[in-house]
Parts: sequence; C-alpha cells; structure tokens
Amino acid sequence: REVPERSEEFGHLTLPALRSYRQSLTQEESRASYWRRLIQARMDLIELQGGDDSIRLERLRMALSETRVGEGRRALVEVMPIDDAPPLPDLAGLWSREAHPDDPDGVDELKRDLAFAELQLSAYRAALHRRLARATGELIARYREEPTLALQVLPVPPEDPV
Repeated sequence: REVPERSEEFGHLTLPALRSYRQSLTQEESRASYWRRLIQARMDLIELQGGDDSIRLERLRMALSETRVGEGRRALVEVMPIDDAPPLPDLAGLWSREAHPDDPDGVDELKRDLAFAELQLSAYRAALHRRLARATGELIARYREEPTLALQVLPVPPEDPV
C-alpha cells in the first residue's frame, strides 16, 4: 500500500485551508451527483411518457429548482485551479427546456442533450474524485509527519464552570 507523501500542489494551503478545501470538494461532488441523478430521472420521464414530461417536470421544478451545481466550483477555483475538470453544461437552461410529444425531433434533441449533460457531469465528478483523493492524501501525509495535527479536529468538550 502506498504511503501518501506531501505534494507541492498543496504547499500554499494551511492545514485548516486544506481541510476546508477538501470539505468544499465533497460538497461540490454531492451537488454534481444530485444533478446527475436529476438529469437521469428527467431522461427516464421523457422515455416513459413518450416525450411529454411537462406535468411531472413542473412538480419537479418547483421542488428542486433551488439546487445548483457549479456554485461550489467557483469557490474551489479560488483555492486551487480546476484545470482537470471538464466544462459543465448549462443545467439551468437544460432543466427549463420543454419536451413536446408532437415534436419527435425536439424530443430526440432534448434526449441527446440530457445524455450529453449526464456524461459531462460524470466526467466532472470523476475530476472531483481525483482532486478529493489528492487532498485526502495530503492530509494523511501531514498527519503522518506530525500526528498531533489530527487531534485538532477532535471535538473539545466544554469546560466545566466551577
């Protein structure tokens, strides 16, 4: 088993900043995974309804329109550049597009666009996973160098007032 070693890539980050960066990666991966599942569900709705997903889609839009992928991406770029992550699709635009069953070409185009967005989200998630693994490796390397650093993340019980 490989022992993680320190990386110059993270040399500019303090330990709290590295932990925060790793947490941001985890949150962004959760958002990307969520959007990927939504895209897959929308593709399933279109397939099951023969292109007419408008009624169920409107209910989904109302319930889910507050969640956006990519917001965390901007925060991540401030900490570390994301050169290895592919561009994200216009999820808001894709989400708002309607499929009309009387327009089979339009339905097919929407299906293709949804499938492509799902691929882009999968590639984005894979890039996040790579970054998360590197950040985790850096944390482990730092903890191996100085084990007491790991104690900083343990909860401290409140002091007993005397």
